[in-house]
Amino acid sequence: MGLLDDALEACGGLERWRRLKRFTVHVSIDGALFSRIGNAGRLKDMVMEGSTEVQTLQFTGFTAPDKCGLYQPDWVAIQSLQGEILRSCRNPQMAFSDNHDEMPWDDLRLAYFCGLSLWNCLTTPFLLAQPEIETEELPPWNTGGQVWRRLRALFPPTIVTHSREQIFYFDDDGLQRRLDYHAAGVPVAHLTWAHQKFNDIVIPTLRRCLSRQPDGTLITKPALIDIEIFDAAFE
Repeated sequence: MGLLDDALEACGGLERWRRLKRFTVHVSIDGALFSRIGNAGRLKDMVMEGSTEVQTLQFTGFTAPDKCGLYQPDWVAIQSLQGEILRSCRNPQMAFSDNHDEMPWDDLRLAYFCGLSLWNCLTTPFLLAQPEIETEELPPWNTGGQVWRRLRALFPPTIVTHSREQIFYFDDDGLQRRLDYHAAGVPVAHLTWAHQKFNDIVIPTLRRCLSRQPDGTLITKPALIDIEIFDAAFE
């Protein structure tokens, strides 16, 4: 089998994934990036619910216990727990594309960033099996005495993500351990570990996003983003 087949099997199998419709995740997000954009400590202890099939997410407890963040590629909103839309934005990809350096980020921009990031994280590697995504196995990568296999993926415009080209790294067990891409032109790497099984689907429960040099060397401090998943369910 190829690398993608090995990764799909290691995480629960594509057949199992295609029977699922939704996921629910208890998650906290923080890191130096959120301090820089004026949102440190505002994304702790959230419940994230989403679709396994289309890019849609709801964050309960988003920036405050009594608020929800709603994400779709063409619409983001802040909602009360009673369902009242407090603020919303159509076509957020265009709305936020020209103001990368504007600080601090407001809640709508934050919802867009977290939505597109977390949905892609939670659906990988199964997302890579979609026929419109082009994949190619690259030469392996040696790191700390280990050899990780690499998969290059090209995403179509129909899938909203940080970078059209991304490189995924997998260990001997077929589990994702790293992801390289560019965010707003900045080269970054996501490290993933502490994989756990939830309803027969295996996901990493810890993620750390770091800056990286052009040669792939990681800049270990500061950690741009830290993501911790406490619990998850797939159904």
